[in-house]
This record gives sequence, structure tokens and C-alpha cells, in this order.
Amino acid sequence: MNYDLEERSARFGENVINFAKELPGNSINRSLIDQVVRSATSIGANYMEANQASSKKDFRNKIRISQKESNETKHWLRMIAAANQVRKEECKNLWKEAHELTLIFAKISKNCSV
Repeated sequence: MNYDLEERSARFGENVINFAKELPGNSINRSLIDQVVRSATSIGANYMEANQASSKKDFRNKIRISQKESNETKHWLRMIAAANQVRKEECKNLWKEAHELTLIFAKISKNCSV
């Protein structure tokens, strides 16, 4: 099976954006939404930059940033779940995908010799 990580990370960012659009716009959510959208969409952006890296070191650095952003996204999804109990299951599903992306980028980074 052929996996397109660029597409997968972009789709994840889109899914987080669509989820965030449905959350109530109260004072707590506004801050959490801003954070989760930034980190979730940064995953794919940094992966795309990694694919255009000028060196192996640059590639590994961008991959590590993608890994950090996906890990950070898990945190914000947990906070959103705490603030929006009725949306907890959706947060859990998005969290699982963010976790898988974190593991994928960690493996790429580990296997990338500089």
C-alpha cells in the first residue's frame, strides 16, 4: 500500500480546521482553537519544507518540527476535550491521528542519518 504522508498531514490539518469551525466561539475556545489550528496545520507545512530541504540536516530539522507540532496538537486537542465534553470523542479520534503522525515523524527522524 502506498502512503502519501504529504496528503495525510494536509488532510489532518483540514480535519482539525473543520472540527474547530464547529466549536462554540466562547472565550476559552477561541484561544484553544487558535493554538490547535496553528499546530495542526504546521505539521504538513513543515513536512512539505522537509521534502524541499537543502541538506540532510535541514531535512531532519523540518521532520523534527513536524514531530513536535503533531505532539503539540495532541495537547491542544486534550484541552479542547476538557473544555467541550460533548466533543470528547471527536477530539479522541483527532488525537489518535496526531499520535500516529508523531510516531511516523519520530521514526523518520530516527532513521535519518546526518
